[in-house]
Amino acid sequence: MNMTTQSTHQRTDYPRPQFQREDWQNLNGAWQFAFDDQNQGEKAEWFHNKDFDQTIQVPFTYETKASGIGEEAFHPYIWYKREVEIPAEQAEKRVILRFQASDFLTKVWINGKYVGDHQGGNAAFAFDISDQVRYGESNQVVVKVEDSYSCYQPRGKQRWVDYNFGCWYVQTTGIWQTVWLEYLPTQSLDHVKMEPNIDQQSIAFTYHVNGELDNDVRIDTLISFEGKSITQTSIYPQRNQVSQEVDLLADFQEWKLKLWSPAHPNLYDVHFKLYVGEQLVDEVTSYFGMRKVSIKDGQVLLNNSPVYQKLLLDQGYWPDSSITPPSEEAIIEDIDKTLAMGFNGVRKHQKIEDDRFMYWCDKKGVLVWSEMAATYEYGDEAVEQFTKEWLEIVQQRFNHPSIITWVPFNESWGVPNIFTNKKQQAFTEAIYHLTKSIDPERPVIVNDGWEHTISDIIALHDYEEFGQAFIDRYQDKETILGNKIPHNKGKYAFAEGYSYKGQPVMLTEYGGIAFQDEKGWGYGNQVDSEVAFLKRYREITDAIKSIPYITGYCYTQTTDVQQEVNGLLYENREPKIAMEKIKEINDA
Repeated sequence: MNMTTQSTHQRTDYPRPQFQREDWQNLNGAWQFAFDDQNQGEKAEWFHNKDFDQTIQVPFTYETKASGIGEEAFHPYIWYKREVEIPAEQAEKRVILRFQASDFLTKVWINGKYVGDHQGGNAAFAFDISDQVRYGESNQVVVKVEDSYSCYQPRGKQRWVDYNFGCWYVQTTGIWQTVWLEYLPTQSLDHVKMEPNIDQQSIAFTYHVNGELDNDVRIDTLISFEGKSITQTSIYPQRNQVSQEVDLLADFQEWKLKLWSPAHPNLYDVHFKLYVGEQLVDEVTSYFGMRKVSIKDGQVLLNNSPVYQKLLLDQGYWPDSSITPPSEEAIIEDIDKTLAMGFNGVRKHQKIEDDRFMYWCDKKGVLVWSEMAATYEYGDEAVEQFTKEWLEIVQQRFNHPSIITWVPFNESWGVPNIFTNKKQQAFTEAIYHLTKSIDPERPVIVNDGWEHTISDIIALHDYEEFGQAFIDRYQDKETILGNKIPHNKGKYAFAEGYSYKGQPVMLTEYGGIAFQDEKGWGYGNQVDSEVAFLKRYREITDAIKSIPYITGYCYTQTTDVQQEVNGLLYENREPKIAMEKIKEINDA
């Protein structure tokens, strides 16, 4: 069992760094595994003491080398099994089986008893298995995952045919993030929503509590900064959801509020303690960043000041493990190299990244645009699946200060007729307002690239290679934003019936420069030398910066991915160009 008492400002393999407990058990590693292409397993009751014929290394999917299988062909039904000992001393606690992500329909049996399922490939989920486990004994955990090539389910950059094409890659099937057990008391904190307010120098906490409550239940909240106590509060919840606002400068402090920003990624530590009477029954350590995202006069503001965003399109793929980070060190390497090249953020493209990535972005001051995995067809099924999972994701990722923008839609994927289709337009409006109902502060983009409906930022994509041609196209703001001309191969900035309302404008995909000796798919004409690469990079980047109303950019992309060769880094993370030369251009 892993027992971690580390501060939230120290590294840990805990899979959910922003809500840490001591009592947990990592289930990553070797599991029995089987394909079930004819879907006979449930009928044959494989969840009862059946041995599977292969071994897989969780959390890597069977398609990857890291899994130990490396079979790229699509298999729609797969099974996992392992034995787990539940210590006898946990008998008074609830046992929670957690999955950080599994794609797409996940079903679970404990000791032959069905406990539930979850649909969706990107959000975290959990099952209370207390009634099915035997304490002090070995327990059999069996998992079946069903997937498909359906374009009604959010699939991101996963291919839906048996071969890679364009910028779509080998599919992801099954468990692809950490599986773990957590041991909880009868009364416990389920989660806490944290909403900073820098203008009021306060933070609001909304506590969600599991279990029966009475007058003896108390939640203490202890806030500190760099080891020094800031304030402590107590609240006595009378129901399972209760809120309070805490003034961070209520007592005299020799310092002012410590704001979070890329230059100064200040994080406050917070310690939640749940008492029943005088007995401490649950403890959670967390952190938060005091920062504000707002929009004014065509600018995105961070902490009430304009921020020029220099982002990298980051898809989060690795050669041997696909979308699963091979290690925490690999996560840190990607972030450090992004910063070393002079970027201050990432647009995490078509992927809900491992929570440990989000932790390190919080800690290192990386601005993150959190983008949903797209569907590729529109219909009632797609609306239902997308909406349910997006709601889970926004709630689960809300507390990360590094996330400053939500991107539910990209390039009309999943809403292919949004330019004129009222139903598809209405769907994007619904997602916009649903997101705002949970998070009124962060900008929401609908839809990144072109054909926007209602959107807090107008995010345009253009892979123009020549700086002067870019300037000629964009110098007249009204021409582009008035839908007078298409800005990208027949695509207009707005869908029909929508118009520019003074929002900030950003160029959120450009570049994609590749070398002639690279074999694979890329944007535009390839270059033959580092000199030619840097000339084009400088010319087009300087052109973007020269347009006064464009308030930031996002270069495509961090690394090569499978057959796509547009990265500033190779798949193995080796730089194609000296990173300091890219930084020099970004910093100019």
